[in-house]
Amino acid sequence: MTELSARDVQDAAANLEPVAARTPALTALSLDQAAGWPVVCKAESLQRTGSFKFRGAYHHASSLPATERARGLVGASSGNHAQALALAGRLLEVPATVVIPADAPTPKVEGIRALGGRVVTYHRDSENRDDLVAEISARDGLAIVPSANSRHIMAGAGTAALELLTDHPEIETLVVPVGGGGLAAGTATIAKHLNPGIKVIGVEPEEGADTLLSMRCGQRIALPEIPATIADGLGHTSPSPLTWAVNSRLLDAVVTVTDRDITTAMAFAFRHLKVVAEPSGACALAAVLAGHVPHESGMIGVVISGGGVDLLTFHRLISQATHRKEPLRV
Repeated sequence: MTELSARDVQDAAANLEPVAARTPALTALSLDQAAGWPVVCKAESLQRTGSFKFRGAYHHASSLPATERARGLVGASSGNHAQALALAGRLLEVPATVVIPADAPTPKVEGIRALGGRVVTYHRDSENRDDLVAEISARDGLAIVPSANSRHIMAGAGTAALELLTDHPEIETLVVPVGGGGLAAGTATIAKHLNPGIKVIGVEPEEGADTLLSMRCGQRIALPEIPATIADGLGHTSPSPLTWAVNSRLLDAVVTVTDRDITTAMAFAFRHLKVVAEPSGACALAAVLAGHVPHESGMIGVVISGGGVDLLTFHRLISQATHRKEPLRV
């Protein structure tokens, strides 16, 4: 694969313009006060299917040759990419099969089925989802749509940052969650093109810091087991090869957050920004609120990447959150 470019992200934006939501950039004085800096949040929890994943899934699927796409699509996910792929298939009028963990959150499973996606489940601890996807693809002749390891996926994901930086070119540090790494790779690529001096910071859950450890080692490493974290969408054991090639070069730093940091951020986002963030989606905001982001001056941009969490789980998690004394929302 040739190097991911800003033109790839710009082309993806043009392709997505008729189908993707241009999600809002949210601010609040209370957030600025809590963070100690002006902060603006890109609310991808309000994207179609509830996460940024729709951008990459649709862009990849729609870029396939028509004859290949017509046979159907297949992909694996903890839930958000699966819903995005199901919607992409519906819009492109092709069948979509999604491979998801047996313990995936109920709203995500229901969302997939409501969009017409065929659901195949696997057990995280005893089965390899990529092997299952490859088997289904070979058997049924379906085109594989990766959740991260694709030029088109990375480019599509980067369109969220393109929108944010177009609306707020004054951002000096941009903070994004890192799971498979597609969002971070697309973000860093377009951000560095628009502003070579901008810092792009990746955030991982403390228990699933595969990208951070890989950066420390100078090569991709694999965690010995599936990370035990509430941020299920970031529970990867190793960076994807294509995203690693970008992120290892362009990310200025990767920091980690605890589950407690995450639940605090979820509660803060709900109280002050009036948005629902799933644990994975709240990680970037968590790093900012916890003071883990290296930043010297100017505005911080944050991607709230998804909102796929059921009501009971959301209530339980934010009820457990311990909050610092917060200012009134303004």
